[in-house]
Amino acid sequence: MFKKNKRISLLNYWTSRYLLTLFVGLAIISFISAAWIRHTTFQNRLEMMEFLADETVYRLTDTSGQNIGPMGSIPGFIGNRDRFTMREIDPILYVVDTEGNIVSSNRPAPPGSAKNVANLLDGEEGTKKITVTNEGQESVQYVVKKKLENNNKVVGWVLVLEKKENLTRVNQAYGQLALLIGALAVLGWCAIYSLSKRLAHPIKQVAEAAKQVQEGNYTFDLPQNNKEEEIYELVTSFKEMANKLEQLEKTRTELLAGVTHELKTPVTSISGLLQAVKDGVVRGQDASEFIQMALVETTKMKTMVGDLLAFNQFAVDAIPVKVENINVNQLIRDAVAQWEVMQDDETVKIQMDFLVKSVDVQADVVRTQQIVTNLLTNAKQAMQGGIVTITLMEKEDAVLINVSDTGRGIAQEEQAFIFERFYRGENKKYAVRGLGLGLSLSKMMAQSIGGDLRLIDSNSSGTCFEITLKKATTL
Repeated sequence: MFKKNKRISLLNYWTSRYLLTLFVGLAIISFISAAWIRHTTFQNRLEMMEFLADETVYRLTDTSGQNIGPMGSIPGFIGNRDRFTMREIDPILYVVDTEGNIVSSNRPAPPGSAKNVANLLDGEEGTKKITVTNEGQESVQYVVKKKLENNNKVVGWVLVLEKKENLTRVNQAYGQLALLIGALAVLGWCAIYSLSKRLAHPIKQVAEAAKQVQEGNYTFDLPQNNKEEEIYELVTSFKEMANKLEQLEKTRTELLAGVTHELKTPVTSISGLLQAVKDGVVRGQDASEFIQMALVETTKMKTMVGDLLAFNQFAVDAIPVKVENINVNQLIRDAVAQWEVMQDDETVKIQMDFLVKSVDVQADVVRTQQIVTNLLTNAKQAMQGGIVTITLMEKEDAVLINVSDTGRGIAQEEQAFIFERFYRGENKKYAVRGLGLGLSLSKMMAQSIGGDLRLIDSNSSGTCFEITLKKATTL
């Protein structure tokens, strides 16, 4: 047995993943920020220690201009020790002579400090990292060393020491960082939840509408005031698709009745005509006319059945096409001439505007003639006499053939469905017999030879179709 995948809502799915991404990003930012705060604090406190050392040297060299005397006569102490106490750190400050003996400090020196201090004197100023052992325990410290000079002679040193752990302690800053990161996480979650909900809502509405369409209900309401372009296009496209499906469903419902009616009518006529002849209701010349009428109805029924078979064969690509290079002017001229031969009246005039120069196209002669014949027949049915204009235009890689009439046009709401199989407009449904396969079959034929057929324009002044044929390739 296959385990069914558990589905979760779009809101939960994206919110959880957005939150995971947000938290990972904030964790990385927190780590980098903490490291940066630690490093910056460390550097700032080292600079404070250097300032303290410089300030001490300045005070001991007597700002009044009097140089300090011998080391043994440096007055009492550095002064008020509290003035050298810092808020963030409290380093130890030593004033030592050139031999490393502690002359004074800002607080009582720990046991063994004299030896450690003496080991720090190496004749160089600056900041140095050291390891200090005190009562068997080692600690990493930083020391800032500054010279005490008298008459350009070194008479002692100022040393400022502090443990590394004190220099890098930033508990308050970490707390502020944690508060900031937490606030960003909550704000991000609210934003993500709000945006995900806004995105999921119209999609959920479309999904619910799709279920209604699945059940055969095409009446639903979808808001079209979405500001997001993609959501708006989704909703609009779905509504258009639903409208088209509704129309196709109606067409499908009418299909059986239409085909039955169209095929039953000639069958009934044939049956009635032949029964009249058989029963002797008509005799002689009348009987011959009845038989001729039955043959005409048989031809009509044969044509409709042929259309059905041809459509099905084209729909499954079962009919091969013979594409050849042929002069497009001659191709259209022959197709129009063939159609005119089959007409029993001259109520429709054909006006043709050919290309000035000779251009060959890739086409199947028979299929192209069928397309032109169908368009001209439709134009004749749409007009009570008039002119059909055929205009050829050359493009870079194709030739466009426009077929325009001056008929009553196709209703705006019907134009999207005219190439659908078995679709027949209201104006044509009851006026002209047929199965509604002409335009859809013609479009299939055009596409089968690498071209196309499309509606350019239709209004109360007439209709224009465009046939596209690819130019012949030259070697």
